[in-house]
Amino acid sequence: MVTTLYLVRHGALEGGGQKRYNGSIDIPMSERGVVQIKAASSFIADHMRSADCAKYLSYLRDVHGSAGAGDCRDDRAHAKMQAVYCSDLTRAVTSAEIIAGSYGLTPVKIPGLREQSFGAWEGMTFTEIKERFPAEFEAWARNPLRHSPVGGETTEEVKERVVQALGTILRDHEGGNIAVVAHGGVNRIILCHILGMPLENIFRIEQDYAAVNVIEFWEKYPVVKLINGMRNAALGGNEEVSEGK
Repeated sequence: MVTTLYLVRHGALEGGGQKRYNGSIDIPMSERGVVQIKAASSFIADHMRSADCAKYLSYLRDVHGSAGAGDCRDDRAHAKMQAVYCSDLTRAVTSAEIIAGSYGLTPVKIPGLREQSFGAWEGMTFTEIKERFPAEFEAWARNPLRHSPVGGETTEEVKERVVQALGTILRDHEGGNIAVVAHGGVNRIILCHILGMPLENIFRIEQDYAAVNVIEFWEKYPVVKLINGMRNAALGGNEEVSEGK
């Protein structure tokens, strides 16, 4: 059986101006963010309608064994979302409710999927952080595994709680389609973990607002099918408030 994970970043946030490290601050999503997530939700629905045929035809069936995927005689019968999970911060919950509503589901909130706590930097703009903590910010940007935001969580601490939450979700929904709505930093850590990338490289993965990542969990190993999908430049991009780098 193949478990398909739709890993989504929430939509754009309320409040214009310079980019900030919001982290665990509970800032709501903007109207523009709602538009972005609705587009992402439609994208996910379209993807699910064709995904089973794609799995059936994929060379991965030969790699993992013929039981690795269903057939494509009626892909519409398989285009169902089994569950939707999200961070308990409002911006993620609102996004998850939009996605889940299409399937008559209620999102399950998991605090372990929260964005990284940025400590003393939370609520500050990038410019303010660079002015007040120049050495610390430079070290963090250069190597986010060895260095951390002042008074905030380490990348390893975030990975521990996020990977634990994801593992539980996957075990509970083997062979189904599931969505997880989280944050830029959280999604980067999940993708690094799945790809076997060192956590020093989390900033090499982009996560736009309402980005959709698609990961298939086959019998032998997971396969990343899409990263940072639903490019939202036409829908607002990332010019509003940011959660982090």
